[in-house]
Amino acid sequence: MLTTETTKKWLELFIAQILENKAYLSDLDTAIGDGDHGNNLARGANALTEALETKNPETLTDLLKTTGMTLVSKVGGASGPLLGSAFISMAKASQDSDDLATVLQAGLEGIQKRGKAVAGEKTMVDEWIPVIEAVKSTNLTVDLIEEAVEKTKDMKATKGRASYLGERSIGHIDPGAMSSSYLFKTMVEAGVYGE
Repeated sequence: MLTTETTKKWLELFIAQILENKAYLSDLDTAIGDGDHGNNLARGANALTEALETKNPETLTDLLKTTGMTLVSKVGGASGPLLGSAFISMAKASQDSDDLATVLQAGLEGIQKRGKAVAGEKTMVDEWIPVIEAVKSTNLTVDLIEEAVEKTKDMKATKGRASYLGERSIGHIDPGAMSSSYLFKTMVEAGVYGE
């Protein structure tokens, strides 16, 4: 069950992970993209810290919406609009449900609506889909989160900037899947999953 309190903790942990791994995320992106994924997300993470402090959203819906709007407006590249869309869709879903699987599913649909990605195209969706399935069947583990990221290594990118590389994109982890793995690991750490 999602609560405002646990979701705030989740976001704080996620922000810390992004800032800590900024260089690594950009290194991953240098191999198959623009090389700015970590820097873009770090900018968003800092803006989100500020937005949460100044706006101090009181409800779960407001918290998710503030997160989504901040990411859309402050994060460059594809990841801002995609992750932002996820949180905005999660905010809408949270008006009717505090069920984690339901809210995450709405987030995935927000990403797919905006990015038109499906499973197997070497995008963040390849992290979201198995994680949400595991949440639904209550068998989500940190190992599963990490395995889903690793699987993107053997995929050939057919979406986004990495798709320009064709076969050369194989052998590299997708940066969006990696940053999404931080989102889900911190979700577990914050106690949002498994309550």
